[in-house]
Amino acid sequence: MANIVYIGASLDGFIADKNNCLDWLHDLPNPEGSDLGFADFMARVDAIIMGRNTFETIQGFDCEWPYNKPVFVLSNTLKEVPKVFSDKVSLVRGELTDIVKQLAQLGFKNLYIDGGKTIQSFLQQDLIDELIITTIPTILGGGIPLFGELNEPLKFRHVNAVRYLDCVVKNYYIRQR
Repeated sequence: MANIVYIGASLDGFIADKNNCLDWLHDLPNPEGSDLGFADFMARVDAIIMGRNTFETIQGFDCEWPYNKPVFVLSNTLKEVPKVFSDKVSLVRGELTDIVKQLAQLGFKNLYIDGGKTIQSFLQQDLIDELIITTIPTILGGGIPLFGELNEPLKFRHVNAVRYLDCVVKNYYIRQR
């Protein structure tokens, strides 16, 4: 079982800009429409855990729901998901370790962990097994950081790097325990 972060970040470590926008992620020239390996990654995971903010951001995209896997949204404030997503999204609340155990009991082994606060919470509880970070050659100078404070350092081993579009690098890290 693995909890995996797959995310794009600016050179200075932000996942959204000061206005909580993601437009800068799409400024790269990509004439062939490469997904930068996202489909291969999604084939590895059984389900997605994301925070409420990420869920609300995705709802605002001008496209169809982008996931064909079950999505579990962490929220203590949402009481229900919009009906249009009721067959795609479930709300979960409680302790992260309990949520991960419950999902494992339901057969979900490899979880895609998404969203700034969610990733930081999983890291604070040492629940991340892999980090896959695509570095975009943009300096935002502020915004939503990928990483937050930790009680103690977490060590990861770098296992691979892949260059895409002659300008971004996807780095793969495995948690060292």
